[in-house]
Amino acid sequence: MQNERGEKIGSSGFHFLSTVPTTNTATAKFTIGTTLVNDAPSQITSKSSMGRKENRSSYRFLDMEVSSATQPWLVSQWRDMEWTEEQRTNLMKTVSSYRPSCGEVTRAQVLLLGPVGAGKSSFISSVQSVFNGRVTNRAMVGSFSSSFTKKLQPFNIHGQKGEDPTGVVLCDIMGLSDGEMTGLTLHDVLSVIKGHVPEGHKFSPSHPVTCETVGYVRRPSLQDQIHCVVFVVDASKVISYPKGLSTTFQQLREHISDLGVHQVALLTHVDKVCPDTAKDVTNVYKSNIIQEVMNKAGALLGMSTSYIVPVKNYSSELNLDVNTDVLLLHAVDHILQYADLYFQDNTTQDTELPKVKTSY
Repeated sequence: MQNERGEKIGSSGFHFLSTVPTTNTATAKFTIGTTLVNDAPSQITSKSSMGRKENRSSYRFLDMEVSSATQPWLVSQWRDMEWTEEQRTNLMKTVSSYRPSCGEVTRAQVLLLGPVGAGKSSFISSVQSVFNGRVTNRAMVGSFSSSFTKKLQPFNIHGQKGEDPTGVVLCDIMGLSDGEMTGLTLHDVLSVIKGHVPEGHKFSPSHPVTCETVGYVRRPSLQDQIHCVVFVVDASKVISYPKGLSTTFQQLREHISDLGVHQVALLTHVDKVCPDTAKDVTNVYKSNIIQEVMNKAGALLGMSTSYIVPVKNYSSELNLDVNTDVLLLHAVDHILQYADLYFQDNTTQDTELPKVKTSY
């Protein structure tokens, strides 16, 4: 079904992604969405005030020229971050020891939402890898244009060997896709957040979740519900996502806010948009490029950048890296702060469930 602008929509007027255009790779060694980035920076020859020829490296991103003359990174970080083994250990202890502030809930359930290929499953696997002490892929990660994840699948984040599981569960779900016959509907997303959808439910737009769905939870407890929603967007595609995606996020965020659930966001694949960060992840908060992408991601989501954190997932690596671990653990800690706000908002009702809208 299409609206008057020709955009595909699903139930409740929910917009879906359209195909992301690609560029001609013959014109550049490396492409980011529809923006070209030279793998080897071009050399620009200019004359100094003294008449001498000078060379400076340059590359393009986000339709702006970034050169060594203007410094695409800052001397100091635009967000405070400590990159040490001690910080990694402290963050692991913080996440491992986390328990919801609400007595009737044993774990915080976090739902990851985002376009196909944004890195939801990879983030879950990366966080699990940190606690496993080696790179593993428990959450199945695909490399296809369609969503590899088809069902609702929660992943308990287990502590280090000999420790109890952490108090956080990361819930994977199929990605927002480019058509109403392949993507999630707004109705089903809200059903998951309200706690009606059973674990392992396989989604199908032709068979939306109803009270007749096998395993349907008619009276979900606070434990069954989602306590924080995390939007996941790919930094390398922020400027090439279809315009309708912003409307999709806006509709999602409005309905989720009505349920009283806090929302944050992850900006993945930051190493693909900043060469310096690709070489050394500690440059992530010194990069003007990533700071600019954060601003564009905020505009896409309709969200302040204070809610957005950059991450680098493990992909081709076989061994863990301390600094990558710090960035991942910091993201989990950020998420848990907002999950706890949900419990604080609802513990005043004691055992009474939060009052949310039941209509779609």
